[in-house]
Amino acid sequence: MGYEFSIDDVAFLRSRYGEKALQVAAEFTLSPETLLREMPELRARYGDRTAAVIEAVRVRRKAVGKLDAAATLLASDVALQQATASAVARHRAADIAARTPGAVVHDVTCSIGSELMALTETEGIAGTIGSDLDPVRLAMADHNLTTAPEPGARRAPWLLARADALAPVSTADVVIADPARRNARGRTFKLDELDPPLLELLSVYAGRQLVVKCAPGLDYRLLRDRFGFEGQVQLVSLDGGVREACLWAEVDRPARRATVLRTGGADYEVTSDEDDELDEPGVGEWIVDPDGAVVRAGLVRHYARRHGLRQLDPQIAYLTGDTVPAGERGFRVLDRLGVTEKVLRGALAAHDCGSLEILVRGLDIDPDRLRKRLKLKGSRPLTLIMTRIGRAGTAFLCEPGVRAP
Repeated sequence: MGYEFSIDDVAFLRSRYGEKALQVAAEFTLSPETLLREMPELRARYGDRTAAVIEAVRVRRKAVGKLDAAATLLASDVALQQATASAVARHRAADIAARTPGAVVHDVTCSIGSELMALTETEGIAGTIGSDLDPVRLAMADHNLTTAPEPGARRAPWLLARADALAPVSTADVVIADPARRNARGRTFKLDELDPPLLELLSVYAGRQLVVKCAPGLDYRLLRDRFGFEGQVQLVSLDGGVREACLWAEVDRPARRATVLRTGGADYEVTSDEDDELDEPGVGEWIVDPDGAVVRAGLVRHYARRHGLRQLDPQIAYLTGDTVPAGERGFRVLDRLGVTEKVLRGALAAHDCGSLEILVRGLDIDPDRLRKRLKLKGSRPLTLIMTRIGRAGTAFLCEPGVRAP
């Protein structure tokens, strides 16, 4: 679970002496292999605060690439895992500012303040409030908000308070919540095991603009069908990984939205309000595997329609066409095959395959085990896409995936 910081640890790390300690410790490797050798020198310098100093430095290193403020961050390892990536938080902050210009936004589970940092930097957000039950994380949030990564950068007014998310303490225009997705048994996807429970959050803030961040595996169809959720469900991915399912209460159109974010730009969204009429299934020159946010949001057909693609099969998310959408990865089809190992082995040998990426959808096949059994001996890298068309297992031997400019 990692080191558990105390409120005194945070106070020390925020002091001038603590800041110097973090700078000194950052020069050490602090890896499992070197820690025993480095510990005596650090302990001689910092005594009982040594573990806190080491953990703070190691967490900062882990935060690089996820949070903009990694260099000055104070966070525990668990809090960092739960924190919203800066790119996702910035997009949501801009979304809120566009929907509710001049809003005051209250993050009722603010933790170390990763969402608040994005909100305070966003034009159109008038002010922010952060609250949490954990005084240590609140102290970390105060530090993280105070030490802006760029001195002089815009900061909307902010206020921190210790409060229960299920006991409203503000009349903010927009409320954000991020229920914990772990319990004593580990990660959970059950609606009633989140902390605070999702259904209670929706009830407590009924009639208010509420944004709830949930795990991407959330069964939002169950939430609609059994519990009557009528808001918008947004699936968000960042650089190919689906990060969250975000519920927007009091927002009913479009009912579903997929948001695809990329570090290099070329972000896009697909919504359920778009047309989803497609040509009959078939096989084109290219096969395209849509982003996971599009798939989980049930918007594969909408995405295909936008780009002039069609499905290999109505029940399968693989798409096909004569071109690859800009920024997407496509696989040029070389051959269509059966899925028996004898057929695959012969085709791979004929194409001089020496390394193989195997993508599977709709079939119960373990790619790693199959790859070992195919006994590749050639020199050419290829991709094998295995899926189901109708009731028949089908494989497509393709050139390695390329990303369209």
